[in-house]
Amino acid sequence: MTALIGASARAVAGPGVRVEAVTSAMGPASIESHYDEALSVPGLLAAIADGETRGIDGYVIACFGDPGLDAARELARGPVVGIAEAAMHTAALLGRGFSVVTTLDRTGGRAWDLAARYTAPGACRGVHACEIPVLELEADPHLADRVAALAGLALERDGSDVIVLGCAGMAGLCAAVSDRLGVPVVDGVSAATLMVQSLVALGLRTSQRCEFAAPPPKRYTGAMATFQLESANRPVSRGSSAM
Repeated sequence: MTALIGASARAVAGPGVRVEAVTSAMGPASIESHYDEALSVPGLLAAIADGETRGIDGYVIACFGDPGLDAARELARGPVVGIAEAAMHTAALLGRGFSVVTTLDRTGGRAWDLAARYTAPGACRGVHACEIPVLELEADPHLADRVAALAGLALERDGSDVIVLGCAGMAGLCAAVSDRLGVPVVDGVSAATLMVQSLVALGLRTSQRCEFAAPPPKRYTGAMATFQLESANRPVSRGSSAM
């Protein structure tokens, strides 16, 4: 799945942009609960801290729950964009309302929370689950058919104009679903990659004033001791790549 995500990002990245697709070295195999999400954040932050030492210019968080997004923005000098954030903002530019097609019904509440954060009231018309666990997406030979069928029902039930794919593991389905339904279908991996690329090209970075300033150094104990920051200074970005 990491390879799929990387390929989707590279397909839209501009000339001279190097994409590194990274799997966290620690954490759950997939993120399908609040517990999973909480335990996924240390691995995410460790990957970003490593990127900062190597001069990575920007980051895409390729999970539709956008786990650790705010913490990552405190740690990284360059822009950090979540795929739900990017997909929902993009969808709002393409129609009056969008529907999300995601994996499991239990993750729907998180999608609704993010829609309320990222878009105007009423922009998200519905969240629909195909009930395929994340780790089974790649093994389902009928995935495109199942997602397209559910997306078609979502358009009718919600009166929406755009479909948002609610999992990075669905990144390769945009063209097939869009061709079948005749509406825009947004993949957050592609959208987030281009947003990060655009922000870097514009010379824009996350503001370091107040909330997103570097975390204050303090002592961390136990398993978290390796996450202790020695100072509030972060490495300066030097490269020409998006992560």
